[in-house]
Amino acid sequence: MMDKMAEIFLDEANDLLDKLEDLLLELENNPEDIETIQAVFRIMHTIKGSSGMFGFDAISHFTHEVESAFDGVRNGEVAVTPELITHTLSARDHIRKLLDDPENPDNESDSANLIEVFKLYVQQHSKTQKPKEEPEQKVQKQAKQPAAEKQKEESTWRITFAPAQDVFKNGTRPIALLEELQGMGKCSITPFFSKIPRLSEIDPTVCYLSWEIIITTTATEDDLKDVFIFLDSSSTVQIKHITVDEDQGDQPKLIGEILVERNVTTADVINEVISAHKTIGQVLTDSKVVSKETMQAALAEQKHLRELQEKKQQETSNQTIKVNSEKLDKLIDLVGELVTFNARLGQLSQSIQNGELSTLAEQGERLILELRDTTMDMRMLPIGTIFSRFRRLVRDLSKDLKKDIELVTEGAETELDKTVIEKLNDPLVHLIRNSVDHGIETPAVREAAGKNPQGTVVLRAEHNGAFVSIAIEDDGAGLNKKAIRQKAIERGVISANDELTENEIYELIFQPGFSTASQVTSVSGRGVGMDVVKKDITALGGTVSTTTETGKGTKFTLKLPLTLAIIEGILVKIGNASFVVPLSNVVECLEFERPENTKLCASVNIRNEVIPYIDLRTFFEIDDPLPAMEQIIIVNDQDSRIGLVIDKVIGNYQTVIKPLGRLYKNTFGFSGATILGDGSVALILDIYKLSDIVKNMEIANTSAMTAKQTAE
Repeated sequence: MMDKMAEIFLDEANDLLDKLEDLLLELENNPEDIETIQAVFRIMHTIKGSSGMFGFDAISHFTHEVESAFDGVRNGEVAVTPELITHTLSARDHIRKLLDDPENPDNESDSANLIEVFKLYVQQHSKTQKPKEEPEQKVQKQAKQPAAEKQKEESTWRITFAPAQDVFKNGTRPIALLEELQGMGKCSITPFFSKIPRLSEIDPTVCYLSWEIIITTTATEDDLKDVFIFLDSSSTVQIKHITVDEDQGDQPKLIGEILVERNVTTADVINEVISAHKTIGQVLTDSKVVSKETMQAALAEQKHLRELQEKKQQETSNQTIKVNSEKLDKLIDLVGELVTFNARLGQLSQSIQNGELSTLAEQGERLILELRDTTMDMRMLPIGTIFSRFRRLVRDLSKDLKKDIELVTEGAETELDKTVIEKLNDPLVHLIRNSVDHGIETPAVREAAGKNPQGTVVLRAEHNGAFVSIAIEDDGAGLNKKAIRQKAIERGVISANDELTENEIYELIFQPGFSTASQVTSVSGRGVGMDVVKKDITALGGTVSTTTETGKGTKFTLKLPLTLAIIEGILVKIGNASFVVPLSNVVECLEFERPENTKLCASVNIRNEVIPYIDLRTFFEIDDPLPAMEQIIIVNDQDSRIGLVIDKVIGNYQTVIKPLGRLYKNTFGFSGATILGDGSVALILDIYKLSDIVKNMEIANTSAMTAKQTAE
C-alpha cells in the first residue's frame, strides 16, 4: 500500500516540478508579481511536506532550505533577480534528480553546494541593508495587498427591492436594475405578486411588484447601492450581508434558520413545529405565520446557498483523475472492435431484410460512434503541455550563446492526440534549437542591421480541419540559399549544374548529416537534427514546409493529423484485396487506361502535367482478372504528387487503425490495417513509402538514360 502511495507522490511531485518551472520563468519576467511568488512558495512547501511524509528525507531537507529563501522573497526581504531564478531552476532540477535517482552518491554534496548558494544569495540580496524608507514602503505594500485580496473575495447579499408605485412615471425600468444585478454575479430573484389587484382594476402605469434578490458577487455593498442610486425616496431598497458558515460542510442552511434570520418568525415557533414532526413550510404558511411568497423567497435563498456550497466543493476537490495510457489504448481497441461488430451487424440486417434488426443496428451505430468520439476526446491533450517545456530550453540556450531571445507561444490550448504529442517533442526541440542557434543573430549583429537586439521565436499551434498546424518562426537572418547550395555541392548531394527551385534548395537542409555551420558547437553543427525532424513528422503522417526571407526570418510549418488512432480514408479494391488510402493525401480520382507495356512505375500526362505513378497491382503481385476500366488516385507527398493505379474506388471509410503484428514489421508500403464490416482485413497504404519507390525509380531511369547518352 505504501509503495502505491509513494508512486502517487512521485507523480504529483513531477507535476509540481513542471508547474514550478513555468512559474519561475513567469517570475523572471514579472519579479514583483506577488501571486507568482506565493505560488512558488506553496509548491516548495507542498513538496517539502509530502516528501517528508513518504520518507524522502533528503528532498524534504533540501527543499526546506530553498523554501526559506523564498520565504524571505515572500516577505519582501529578499530581491528577485535573474540570478535567483537560475539558482531556483537548478534546485528544481536537483529535486527531480533526487526523485529519479535517490541512491546517487553525489546527491548529498550537490544538495549541500546548492544550499550554500542560496544562503549566500540571501545574504547578498537582503533588502534589510537598504535605506530605512524601504521597510516603510514594504509595510504600505503589504497593507494594501489584503485590501485588494479582500475585494476579490465573493460575498452573498440579500436585497429587498420594493419600487414606488409611480416608478414607471419617472422613466425607471425595474427590470433593467435586476438585469444589472445579474451581470454582477450569481443571482436568485424571487418576485412578490401579492399586491397585484384584479385584472379589471389594474393600472398599467402602476408598479405592483416587488422583488427579493440573493446575489453572490465580488462587488461591495456600495457597488450594490449604486445600482439603485437614481430611485426616488419612496422606493425601498434593503441590503443585508448573508454569512455562510464554512464549517457546515455539505449541509445547507435549514429553512427554519433562514426564516429566523429574516425575523419573520422565532426559534420557539420553529422548534414547536419540529417537535410536532410536521413540514415547516406547510405548517407556517397554513397558520399564516409566514406568507407563501416569503416562504418561496426563503426556499430560493436556501437553494442559492446550497448551489454556492456545491460550487466551492467542486473547486476545492480534484475534478480530474489520472488513467494509465495503456488502459486508454485498450479502450480504443475495444471501441474499434465494436465498430467492426456493428458494421457486420448492419450487413447482416441488410442481407436478411429484417427491419427490426436494421433499426437496432442503426441505434447501435449511433451509440458506438458517440462512444468512439468520447474515447478519442479522452486521449486529446492541450499542446501547451509540451510548449511549456521549451521556455526553459530557449532561456538556457540563449544564455549559453550570449543572445537575448524571447519565446512566444500561441494556441497552447489546441488539442492533439497524446500519442502525437509524445512523438512531437524531439522534432520541436531540434527546430527550436536550430532557430536559436542558426536563425537569431547576436544582439550586436541585430542592432547593426537596425533590428531589435532581442530576438523572438514564436511557437504557434492552430486547428486546420482534421489537422493541427504548428509553426516555429524566428525573426533572424533567414536561410542562406547560396550557402546551402554550396554545401550540398561539396557533399555531393547535388551537382554544380543542377537547377533547383528555392523550395528544393531549402529541402536540402533535411538531408542526413547536412549542416551549414562553420564549426561544431555544443548546440549544433554536426548535421544531426533536421533529418530527424523530417523522418519523425513523416512517420506521424505529417508534413514539413519551410518559408524564409533574407534578413527577416524563417518559418517551419508542421502539419499533423489530430490523431493516429482513427483515419479518414478511401476504400479501394485491387482484385479481391481491399486497401485504404488516407483521405488527407488524396487530390483526385480519375479513370486510367493501362498502357500495352506494363511497368511498375511510369508517368501519365494529366492536364499537361506529367505525374509519376506506381501500379499497385504489379507491386503487390495481384493476379486477379483486370477490370474493364482501372482508376488512378492522385495523392500528395509533401512537395510532390504521384499516382496510385487501382481497380476501383469503393467510397469513403473511417476506421480505427490497428498496428501490424511483429511478423509483418518488415513489410513495405503499409502503415497499419483495419477490419471491414464483413470481417475481412484492409491494409492502410503508406503514401510516403510508396512515393519513395516512385522517386527512386525515376532517379534510376534518369541515371540510366544519362549513361546511355554519354555512351552514345
